Amino acid sequence: MTGTTEPFGARLRRAMDERGPLCVGIDPHASLLAEWGLNDDVAGLERFSRTVVEAVADRVAVLKPQSAFFERFGSRGVAVLEKCVQEARAAGALVVMDAKRGDIGSTMAAYAESFLREGAPLFSDALTVSPYLGYGSLKPAVDLARESGAGLFVLALTSNPEGAEVQHAVRADGRSVGATMLAHLAAENAGQAPLGSFGAVVGATLGDLSSYDLGINGPLLAPGIGAQGAAPADLPRVFGAAVRDVVPNVSRGVLRHGPDVPALRKAADRFAAEIRSAVMEA
Repeated sequence: MTGTTEPFGARLRRAMDERGPLCVGIDPHASLLAEWGLNDDVAGLERFSRTVVEAVADRVAVLKPQSAFFERFGSRGVAVLEKCVQEARAAGALVVMDAKRGDIGSTMAAYAESFLREGAPLFSDALTVSPYLGYGSLKPAVDLARESGAGLFVLALTSNPEGAEVQHAVRADGRSVGATMLAHLAAENAGQAPLGSFGAVVGATLGDLSSYDLGINGPLLAPGIGAQGAAPADLPRVFGAAVRDVVPNVSRGVLRHGPDVPALRKAADRFAAEIRSAVMEA
């Protein structure tokens, strides 16, 4: 890494210790905008995202905007996303851009420049990426993340049923594809303290994962808490010894309480307390 930027893993570890590990998703899909009494347009998008940032960016470790829900409005939606990222980071939250980018060569490098180059309009603390063109295809993003002090979350063991046909497939060496991704990440994070910057996306709804080595010395972004069926109390059972490195993501479980700011804060605080209790007792 060049410059003076502290690595993402170190910044994330401190934020988790100070604020708890909760990640709140910013997912302004049409049905949720309607529940908030907002129009499915750019004005509704901006009101939604700014309300979430106002409510929780000063108290949760991570905010995770889902890029697709902004991109669907074209350039004006992306402009709202830019403001959302900047305002969330200014309020003290780390921002994980959920864009799941994945490609090869110069195209992957361009995606990395979009989200991981410091000074870029959408520069985020970390980016979700897909390794299913081969883990090596992520090298431009890995290299730029190291340079800028950013991080990556690599899709490894996702909670969607379709993911199993790829992630659970067994390679010629007898190791599953998902386990291979975890091994790559462990190598990226070797020797990093207090936490590496290259994490995995591992679903909290997957049940017993004891057959996988989740000890990658990096964070584990865990969607599925709340509306998708997993509870904070499930985290120690699912993640075992790696539970202290888990960043549990809650989206609808918090967002459904909007647009009332105090209600959003109360919901986030409740999930944060339940997650902290489950992790500390593990």
